[in-house]
Amino acid sequence: MLKLLWSYLKFWWRSKNQHGVHSPFVFKLVTECFYDKTKFENYKELKQYRLALLSNKNSIDVTDLGVGSHIMKTHKRRIADMTKNAGSTLSRTQLLYRFASYFKPNSILELGSSMGIATHAMSLARPNASIISIEGCPNITEFTSNQLKSHGCSNVMLINNEFSEGIENLSQEYFDLMYIDGNHQKEATLKYFELLLEKSHNDSIMIFDDIYWSKGMTEAWDIIVSHPRVTVSIDTFFWGIVFFRKEQVKEHFIIRL
Repeated sequence: MLKLLWSYLKFWWRSKNQHGVHSPFVFKLVTECFYDKTKFENYKELKQYRLALLSNKNSIDVTDLGVGSHIMKTHKRRIADMTKNAGSTLSRTQLLYRFASYFKPNSILELGSSMGIATHAMSLARPNASIISIEGCPNITEFTSNQLKSHGCSNVMLINNEFSEGIENLSQEYFDLMYIDGNHQKEATLKYFELLLEKSHNDSIMIFDDIYWSKGMTEAWDIIVSHPRVTVSIDTFFWGIVFFRKEQVKEHFIIRL
């Protein structure tokens, strides 16, 4: 916890808002998406989805294929507790909704379905997009699949598989948006990145969640930022976002949200 606090203080010291951004592409993203204060009608559905999970006192047996939970160490876990401890916050879910609405991806890949909070947000933002979400735990996959269907997310396909194997088995050639939120370990994250590079095009976007989760995750993020195919990279503390736009000069931004 102290390490995370220290990381955040360093981030805050180096971070900028829109006034410190000189790239037109990133300035537009920050002002029209990150800092958009519009109260979208779909925000109500985002909140209702989350509240339904927080009120669910049922438990499921969880199989952790990654680093697991820093807070929850038992294999039988309550839906409400998993939502509270591992699910995206409401503000972050709203940001993901705006992000998907802003870039309008037609094909989305998610690694780590969890309770489907992020999946639901992307589905609401892009109801006509094709969304594939890979989850390592079979019981979470089954629960979340049913949960998403009950909320009308007909454009989502959940796959129960280990992430690397799941990526390699995908027949789809490219994805516009890739959201990586699971197995927060350095070597695993770098392996996913290399595999997903093969499924990225000039306008693809990758979002890595919890880049300050651990020293290893931060090291993985630094390696990803320095990759020659990455042009624009954005550190928002909880997200690391990379773009592959060849028309952009290589720049790194630390943005305060």
